Amino acid sequence: MAETSETLLLLAPLRGVLLPLAAVPDPVFAKGLFGEGVAIDPLGDTLVAPCDGVVLHLAATGHALTLQAPCGAQVLLHVGIDTVSLRGDGFAPCVAQGTPVRQGDPLIRFDVDRVARQARSLVTVMAVANGNAFAVAARSDAGLAETGRTVVLQVRVAGAVGVAQAATPAPPADVANVTHAAATRRRTVTLACAGGLHARPAARARGAMQGLDATVTLHYGGREASLASLVALLALSADEGATVELAASGRDADAALDAVARELQRTDAGEAHAVFPVGAAPAAPGGDLPRGCIAGVAAASGIAIGPLHWWRDTAPEPDQAGQGVAAERAALRAALAAVDAQLAHDSAAAEARRARAEAGIFAMHRALLEDPALRHAADALIDAGNSAGFAWSEATRAEAATLSALADRRAADRAADVLDLGKRVLRALAGSHGAVHATAGVPLADDAQPVVLAADEFTPSDLTGLDRNRVAALVMVRGGPTAHAAIIARQLGIPCLVALGGALEQWPEGTPVIADGDNARLYADPDADLLAAAASTVALRARQRQADLRAAHTAACTRDGVHIEVAANIGSVDDARDAVAQGADAVGLLRTELLFLHGAAAPTVADHTARCQAVADALDGRSAIVRTLDIGADKDAAWLRLPAEDNPALGLRGVRLAQACPQLLDHQLRGLLAVRAQAPLRILLPMVSEVGELLHWRTRIRALAAEAGADAGIEVGVMIEVPAAALLAEQLAEHADFFSIGTNDLTQYTLAMDRCQPALAARMDALHPAVLRLIAATTEGAARHGRWVGVCGALAGDALAVPVLLGLGVTELSVDAALVPATKARVRTLSHADCRQRAPELLRLASAAAVREACRRYWPA
Repeated sequence: MAETSETLLLLAPLRGVLLPLAAVPDPVFAKGLFGEGVAIDPLGDTLVAPCDGVVLHLAATGHALTLQAPCGAQVLLHVGIDTVSLRGDGFAPCVAQGTPVRQGDPLIRFDVDRVARQARSLVTVMAVANGNAFAVAARSDAGLAETGRTVVLQVRVAGAVGVAQAATPAPPADVANVTHAAATRRRTVTLACAGGLHARPAARARGAMQGLDATVTLHYGGREASLASLVALLALSADEGATVELAASGRDADAALDAVARELQRTDAGEAHAVFPVGAAPAAPGGDLPRGCIAGVAAASGIAIGPLHWWRDTAPEPDQAGQGVAAERAALRAALAAVDAQLAHDSAAAEARRARAEAGIFAMHRALLEDPALRHAADALIDAGNSAGFAWSEATRAEAATLSALADRRAADRAADVLDLGKRVLRALAGSHGAVHATAGVPLADDAQPVVLAADEFTPSDLTGLDRNRVAALVMVRGGPTAHAAIIARQLGIPCLVALGGALEQWPEGTPVIADGDNARLYADPDADLLAAAASTVALRARQRQADLRAAHTAACTRDGVHIEVAANIGSVDDARDAVAQGADAVGLLRTELLFLHGAAAPTVADHTARCQAVADALDGRSAIVRTLDIGADKDAAWLRLPAEDNPALGLRGVRLAQACPQLLDHQLRGLLAVRAQAPLRILLPMVSEVGELLHWRTRIRALAAEAGADAGIEVGVMIEVPAAALLAEQLAEHADFFSIGTNDLTQYTLAMDRCQPALAARMDALHPAVLRLIAATTEGAARHGRWVGVCGALAGDALAVPVLLGLGVTELSVDAALVPATKARVRTLSHADCRQRAPELLRLASAAAVREACRRYWPA
């Protein structure tokens, strides 16, 4: 038996991830109203006895029970959140009330799929219900618990009593006193809470009496129970709609009756805001929003809580009149040099943090700073008698206006960068060295709560040196999800909302807010329940990330034993090392253009070999899929003079560019064929739209391999990102070794929506049924020739989408390295057979919103 005369040891009642009660997505559990304990996010389907004892109470719905140990400690076990509403569906109790059990005996079996689809959460709670007599001396509330092996709670006991005696406890002394007290107050109430007097409303009723000098008993069906005993209350089995009598005595008897009656008559049992709406479907366009809530566009996911802090642009407005041509020219040259040095420093710091996207932005800004047209325009204005600041400001504004007017989206996007450079140089001219950033002015006290930083629109220079410990989220009146500030936010892991509109400007400094980067919502002055639920969700996610990371280096297999490869998308050697650290099985996409995008000259054969060899060496024996240069559309290379295009996304990019500049791909292929790796390197061709393109480059690869004496059998795959390729998948699969679906571009081309257009961001959803039908066509065509299919687009890292992709036949998911642990954890929760059975029906739904809603029902994330 798992106890001593001093301490009762409670073993894990099921296998799963341990969590503290505070992280449970329900305030009743999180606040400890049931008593002290732990929670487990289950990885099994059977609840077992954590110790020897007697089943003191079994819920009629089979979702919860209370076990009384020989020492008298009452251990409440509750499977899932809000599972009483299932009324027993999915639960199969293995014991009856009054049954003696031994540690490890099965208590409740539950259908994980069925319960997960219907309940708000599967998180299971174990708590000591009579904590007034038994104290939790120690607990384990982090890591992986193994059923019947991991000690999760140690309960200190005052003494031991026999099982028979403990199973039928005498009424507490306060019950007898209340029953016979002359000053007893009585009231009759009808139970309005769904499911009747189950654990949650009972705990709330008991909690409502805290701080009151009173004792209360509840009478029903000829029996009575003290509110001091949760188990006694549950044993009354009072159902919804039952009429019960409350009896109270003591100085605060009337107040106690009011408080308890109020809880028992609440129709929602206080659960209206029990869980923060993470993953909830965003309101439809034009739909009603709660008061104090603004809808925007999510640029970086996550949830944050904090006071609103407004960032105000500090760039000075310069005087127009100059102090002489020589002095003003010298001042401008000094300012430009100072800004260039600062940008070099910022770029190096970003590289050191492995923030490649951020480093690339600063490198591009340095190139803009050297633009001779800008300098010439500024010099001309200085020669006309203007100050250096005025001249530079006018030159940058004119250049930005010109760029904004261009039809070429890539050029128009540079307008914001030019204006940002203008601010940097003006700050340098004013003596602030070009480095006034958004963290300036944020409260410095060590115990200050991180702020939600707001602005009309942030620029990269505003965010230079941003202190992640002082800023919880970024929110903007304007801006788009592809803006450089949004890229930096994602790199830093900070939730970011953009395009919130003028309503945000009405919120004053210091307003308490919740920034929901998952559902693009910003809440002002949230009530206590919403704050508590959001805080619980944030804490739960943090602990879940740690648990996922600990398990990330094991294989991702579904519950029915199907292995899914979880790989990483990378763009550098540092990314490769990070992928290994995060537990990636392989590299599913090496974006080779990112290795050379900001270089001064086109890469040579030797450059390709050196860079890819370094990546292969860093992978420690893992395989890699190497995508050939995908330059064009939203990716510029200074060394490649691409013609201006009205719609670059439909122009020269991928293999189309290679056909126009064959030497470009020849150099890369020669470089790749010279790499010596421990595991296979596979070549992936982007933007293929017909079989002839694939055959041309397969033939060329074989010829180059023969020329170099390399392996001519290197695998060649096709990136499915053009609808034509998906529809021709069967023909392509005859000649390709594998497919990798790029859902970002496939979605943009299928829905005819520019993925760089902020106004369409909320509608660019890869779970649109039309996109899913193209994915299904791809996997079906591949299967006819025995080819495997992976997904390397953002959809692979979407927890709601993972079961859909598995159900449609995808066997590899390639995600950003940071998402590898969570994606593996998601795969392990799924039944592959269930995914295969349900996914096809999603193709018949009418919209992406309908698909997401169905996914939440079938496979809650």
